[in-house]
Amino acid sequence: MIYTARRLPRHRGPAAWADILGPGPAFPRIDSNIAADVAIVGAGFAGLSATRRVLQIWPQARVVVLEAWRVADGAAGRNSGFMIDLPHDLASEDYAGAGDDQRLTRLNRQAIAFAGAAAADYGIAPDYFDPAGKVNGAATEAGDGHNRSYSRHLGNLGEPSEWLDAQAMTELTGSRHYLSGLYTPGTVMLQPAGYIRGLAAGLAVQADIFEHSPVLNFRRVGGDWMLRTPKGQVTANRVILGVNGHLESFGVAKGRLVQLFLFASMSEELSPEARTALGGAPRWGVTPSDPMGTTVRRIDAGQGGHRIVTRNCAVVRPGLQPTDRDMVRAARSHARAFARRFPQLTGMRQAQVWGGHLCLSLNGVAHSREIEEGVFSACVQNGLGTTRGTLTGIAAADRCCGQVSEITSYFDAESDLKPLPPKPFSTFGANAYLRWKEWRAGVE
Repeated sequence: MIYTARRLPRHRGPAAWADILGPGPAFPRIDSNIAADVAIVGAGFAGLSATRRVLQIWPQARVVVLEAWRVADGAAGRNSGFMIDLPHDLASEDYAGAGDDQRLTRLNRQAIAFAGAAAADYGIAPDYFDPAGKVNGAATEAGDGHNRSYSRHLGNLGEPSEWLDAQAMTELTGSRHYLSGLYTPGTVMLQPAGYIRGLAAGLAVQADIFEHSPVLNFRRVGGDWMLRTPKGQVTANRVILGVNGHLESFGVAKGRLVQLFLFASMSEELSPEARTALGGAPRWGVTPSDPMGTTVRRIDAGQGGHRIVTRNCAVVRPGLQPTDRDMVRAARSHARAFARRFPQLTGMRQAQVWGGHLCLSLNGVAHSREIEEGVFSACVQNGLGTTRGTLTGIAAADRCCGQVSEITSYFDAESDLKPLPPKPFSTFGANAYLRWKEWRAGVE
């Protein structure tokens, strides 16, 4: 069988997290035919975590990583940078999961520890991997109720949290928008482009990493797999696909993946006068009490400049490409959310707006399995790419190397991905539902 890519990754808007850091390490484009033990498609959280794990188990392996874009310019560098340990079900009212939350929290913490060890081993700047925790912010009585429900859920799990009143939220954020907040200590705040760049640079000592080298197709040739790119090819005994929703581009899991885009804006750099007017702490992260609300981060010079990141608006696009209208709607929504929270920064320009690609399944499970002999997936992160991508990457590497672990056992026990309703009803219905959820979230 030949697995042929029907489409290649495309992105709208700048890779803002990378842009604010300036040029990163450059990796070559593959332009010849080479042999490897393991070929890994995708240099994001899943692909690079799989690379590290393979090399931990099999240090002498020749590993080749093929990235369609520049490292950290794709989806891995376009998220909000929250590496979350606790239940964080985006389909729920208050993030509380419906499964084995204690087990998943334990596994999430394994992923965070794995990433933390990589950051230490490769000398990644501490500012890019900051175990600062996060806050669920509530701007309405309903949102406050969501937080209290979530706090009770965490208490039943034996997990600590700290209640913040309106004054404490203002002291943290400089904004009077929030009625309350729920602080949880286990989240790591990433500079996602800085972390991914550092991870790739550290791995490049042992692995061959190629940028601008999209895989056009791959097929079985004898006992190996041959992966073709525009300028060269890789022959490998084993393949790991760390491509998240682009798994469907290769014909795998067709009709079972929700291709979702979330949008974010990054402000121009805050002047000293603007920082004084804003007040609050120089670095924090707030997720909304309603999962369809607005996520806000403030970053400082150590993470690329004094800026505010705003994220909201979701749209399903099966063609893996948001429209111009989507971008305009998102920019307007971000401007409204920013103005509500920071009236003291009236006139502040949103310097960059972008869309980030997520992939969900209807039943919230990943696609982490052996697709065919020697081909392993680390895909479908359900909106939790930093943590879940790390986990699925570890699982794929363990399977690739014949290891059984608690992580592989967790994904082995998941059910199959639930089929989507037929098109176009699935797309129209999903987008109507998302717009309703956004409307219901209101000022959250």
